[in-house]
Amino acid sequence: MPLTPKFPSDLSTAYEDAFDDFKGIFRRDPFSNLITWRRSAVEPFLFPFPFREAYADIVDAGNAFKVSAEVPGIPKEKIDITVSKDSIEISGEAKVEHEDQKKDFVHRERRYSRIYKRLTFPEEVLPEKAVATVKEGILTVDIPKKSPTKEPNKHKVKVA
Repeated sequence: MPLTPKFPSDLSTAYEDAFDDFKGIFRRDPFSNLITWRRSAVEPFLFPFPFREAYADIVDAGNAFKVSAEVPGIPKEKIDITVSKDSIEISGEAKVEHEDQKKDFVHRERRYSRIYKRLTFPEEVLPEKAVATVKEGILTVDIPKKSPTKEPNKHKVKVA
């Protein structure tokens, strides 16, 4: 008998967990599955600074590609963008420390986040003409194509 989630968010959380597990396979040492009982002892040395893969979209705008990526809480000075003729790499990190000292207590907060995303373009681009902006935690990069394509031919299809 299949499990029915109580809430719609339960299902999306299960999917997110499954994809995180799948993506984690590629970030770990290939032999870590052989020594799963020692994974907790090994991982700090393999990946001392964990990162989150940024959510990103590529839109084909005809004469350019528009890349949008989430970079929440990362200042624009800490975002690194590298564009080659066939791909784009986005990385960034944020370190936030806050200390509140009162007469009887000290409250400290530290937060560290790091993102990374690499996307491949289906066509060659002009990396030197890329333009990037950040607004409200969303990075937008416009990269012109090397040879712009015309508007795709549209064909209406009848449903049988």
